Amino acid sequence: MNNYILITGSAGFIGHHLTVKLIKLGFQVVGLDSINDYYDVNLKLERLKLQGFTIGEISYNKIIQNDKGAYFVQLDLADQENLDKLFKRFSISIVINLAAQAGVRYSLEAPESYIKSNIVGFTNLLECCRNYAIKHLLFASSSSVYGISESVPFKTTDRTDSPVSLYAATKKANEVIAYSYAHLYGIPCTGLRFFTVYGPLGRPDMAYFSFTKAILEAKPIRVFNQGNMLRDFTYIDDIVESIIRLMDIVPANIVTSARYKIYNIGNSKPVNLLDFITTLGNLLSIKPNMIYTEMQLGDVPVTFADTSDLNEVINFKPNTSLKDGLANFVRWYKDYYLSDENGC
Repeated sequence: MNNYILITGSAGFIGHHLTVKLIKLGFQVVGLDSINDYYDVNLKLERLKLQGFTIGEISYNKIIQNDKGAYFVQLDLADQENLDKLFKRFSISIVINLAAQAGVRYSLEAPESYIKSNIVGFTNLLECCRNYAIKHLLFASSSSVYGISESVPFKTTDRTDSPVSLYAATKKANEVIAYSYAHLYGIPCTGLRFFTVYGPLGRPDMAYFSFTKAILEAKPIRVFNQGNMLRDFTYIDDIVESIIRLMDIVPANIVTSARYKIYNIGNSKPVNLLDFITTLGNLLSIKPNMIYTEMQLGDVPVTFADTSDLNEVINFKPNTSLKDGLANFVRWYKDYYLSDENGC
């Protein structure tokens, strides 16, 4: 029987790019996504279409297949019964959990959705990993777990017990719960703290996406904290390459009984927000109109990844320049939105 890789959140930004790459490399893939309406569902369906799936065949809990032999199912991780049935049907060896209720600001408006998806859903997934002897679980965490850290760059050995948003709190909870399962049941778990991921087919709620839309529509951009922000922007292809290289690196901890490891995945080159906006404006050939405002609740002024341990283990360092990465995003954005008769 084939061994499959289960990718949760496969219609999401990172999940989509990872799914496409793994299919291209010849892996047996099962994708799962709830396709919720947190942002434009049409963009999620476009990603699935690019993965080779027929959109008209998608319905809840129905498993469909593309012409490359990959599978997809619309399913909520909180649906424990049907999630268990999925594990029974497929021989899954690796689970890559990228499904989550995303967004720092939205967590102020809808906290219950974060608990359901990021806590209940993740625990259901861990139970399946426990019951079906999964060889390796890789799960998405976030740079937001570092909170307002005064020590930069952020190291995975830093304390992360002061989250400044519910989103960050749920991601930290994922790490703690995964550790307990690794310790109690021997499930090899690798947590991935992503740093400001960007690129084509990205999330519309991310700043670079909304900035692009505003600049093209000649609307002002709200620049928080008077522009005094540093972000460790990390291009999507570098994220995907790092995940793939980590799949077969199963953690082993000789100090404790837990087979558990956390890595930062970032570019390790923080960029000032104003420089970022200027680069984006130059690529669009339009001067941005900026309105400076105070720091937004739940946000942090700096993200900066120390990835030295990751680089050593996978022999790879994220290396896409901001200019090249943004240029790729701008080309996609114009093609996807501006070629449509309705515009953006």
